[in-house]
Amino acid sequence: MPGWQKVYEELKDQNFELISVAQDTGGEAAAGQWFDRANPTFTQIIDENHVISTTYNMTNVPTGVWIDEEGMIVRPNETAYTRNTKLNLNGKILKSRGADYVAALKDWVKNGKDSPYVLTPEEIAKRVQPRTDEQALAEAEFQLGNYFLSKDNDEKANLHWEAAQKLRPESWNYARQDWSFTPKEQGANWSKKFQASEGDYYPDTDIPELTKK
Repeated sequence: MPGWQKVYEELKDQNFELISVAQDTGGEAAAGQWFDRANPTFTQIIDENHVISTTYNMTNVPTGVWIDEEGMIVRPNETAYTRNTKLNLNGKILKSRGADYVAALKDWVKNGKDSPYVLTPEEIAKRVQPRTDEQALAEAEFQLGNYFLSKDNDEKANLHWEAAQKLRPESWNYARQDWSFTPKEQGANWSKKFQASEGDYYPDTDIPELTKK
């Protein structure tokens, strides 16, 4: 979050708004402390019902979406770090190109629809695919878990969360919400899932390399 505060300070007077969303069924009690510590000046939302990740079909964090002044998406879901990262975790690499992402974002803020990083509706349509039946069922299971948690039925909540993760194992958001209630086990659970997962934890963006490594 400090990295995005710096980006926001640089761009806030250029018709740019940054909205940060914390998705947590625990609400203010669980997520508010992180905003309080960071003390950001941009807009902050705590999304107890995961409405935003459901709407935009997000599966991991941090994920960013570019939306123009007319409310149109000009770049859909992408990893939204502010700096490059590359970690070797027991032989498996976790990396992201946050510096290039921010450089492209700044170009869009400056040049608007003329930025080469703005995607056409056709390009966006190729990236934003409807959920499969299995993915839709996974979302339903996840939301049922959230509902039963709100009714203090932890047992049923866990059953539905586990079903959601089995149906859509690529969703780290489902897993994180489940793990958030067993914080002592969260690190071990994450490591186990990461080592067993296929593909990149953070899919690479098609933005070209714009910054020095």
